[in-house]
Amino acid sequence: MRNERGTITLWVLGLCLCVLFLGGMSLDLWRGIAVRRDLQSMADGAAIAGADGLDEQSLRSGGADLDAALVRRLAAENLAAQSGTQRVDDMVVTIEGNRAVVRLRGHVHTSLLGVFIGDRRFEVSVRASAEPRRVP
Repeated sequence: MRNERGTITLWVLGLCLCVLFLGGMSLDLWRGIAVRRDLQSMADGAAIAGADGLDEQSLRSGGADLDAALVRRLAAENLAAQSGTQRVDDMVVTIEGNRAVVRLRGHVHTSLLGVFIGDRRFEVSVRASAEPRRVP
């Protein structure tokens, strides 16, 4: 019919916008997963390095207690050594019991999805812990 000219063009245009939106979501999701993987690797390394911060007095008496200041310093040094391209927004090192716990937070800027929602970013957080063990 003559009054329906251009309807296929509108359908194809709408379909293209939907595909672009889904492509943007998947691209940004995979970028978020990659950033999370990198942050988790960095947090694991920092936690393991922090778990080497044993208190000398405890070690001499046969224990394996952690020194809080040494744990923080070792974890920060390890993180600085391995944070090449990945930007860490926040790092928190705590001692829970006798475990060195490292929490890292980073972010991912939207790329293709930014066409629809603007230049926004979403946060990525990870947590890793390690504890010293005495092996006889």
